[in-house]
Amino acid sequence: MSALAKLKLVASKRERNLSPIIVRRNKLASKIDEQLQFATAQKEGLLYAPKRIKYVTNNTGERIPVDTTKRIKEWFWTTSNNKINLSVRYGSKTLELAKGKNAIELSTGDELLATLSLLKDAVIAGELDEAITNASDKLRAGFNK
Repeated sequence: MSALAKLKLVASKRERNLSPIIVRRNKLASKIDEQLQFATAQKEGLLYAPKRIKYVTNNTGERIPVDTTKRIKEWFWTTSNNKINLSVRYGSKTLELAKGKNAIELSTGDELLATLSLLKDAVIAGELDEAITNASDKLRAGFNK
């Protein structure tokens, strides 16, 4: 029996143009995953510093790749009453999760990790599409000045 006979072969074509909603969902889900990794590293007392490749021009005018640390801003902070507040950001805009509500109040770091996982599932399921679209429109309007 050949190796190809063991595989399930199908006729398929890759989509080139994803819908903007799917692209936004994927972008926000990856950012939530990044926050999840950041919070996990903080809980364990480690430093989370993902790398990215940046191209710079050296003295001879040649563009070379350089590994740099990617800057990550925390979406969560501790309040004066020792609660953790978590806001979800799309670009530079904070998402409004409910009418007039833009943050989630949590009591422990474990609850923060569980909430971030829950938010990622909600984004992938499309529950925050309206909030993402509103934030995206506000961001886009800032460029049209």
